[in-house]
Amino acid sequence: MFERILVPYDGSNGAEMALVKATELARMCDAHLIILTVYRHHSMLEASLSMVRGNTDPGGNLDATMRQTARDAADYAKSHARDAGVEKVSAFIKAGQPARTIVSMAKEKECDLIVLGSRGLGATENYLLGSVSHKVTGLAHCPVLVV
Repeated sequence: MFERILVPYDGSNGAEMALVKATELARMCDAHLIILTVYRHHSMLEASLSMVRGNTDPGGNLDATMRQTARDAADYAKSHARDAGVEKVSAFIKAGQPARTIVSMAKEKECDLIVLGSRGLGATENYLLGSVSHKVTGLAHCPVLVV
């Protein structure tokens, strides 16, 4: 039925539910599960914070911290899928605007289904669907299952 399933994962409760559902579907269909964690590049925010706190950032670069957090989330999701019996699984992290990055990755990897949570960790959530899930459903070239 499905050959390649994309599941965006950000560590939120909604993403966790989507991961569980995508894992079930991938196992059932013997599909390749593609996990994507998207983080936003925040160099302007980082510059603003540097002005407020001075140059005493003990943790280093904010982008590096966000990239590592994204890597940790992707690694967790990949491990979860493997533990659940999915044999074909890969995980990617990308910087960018979440909805457009998700849709772009789905096209690039020729996915035939996107499974995502209705609400994630984004700062802006609106109405019944989160803003990212709402945008993905409108932009995607393939079916989208919102969990």
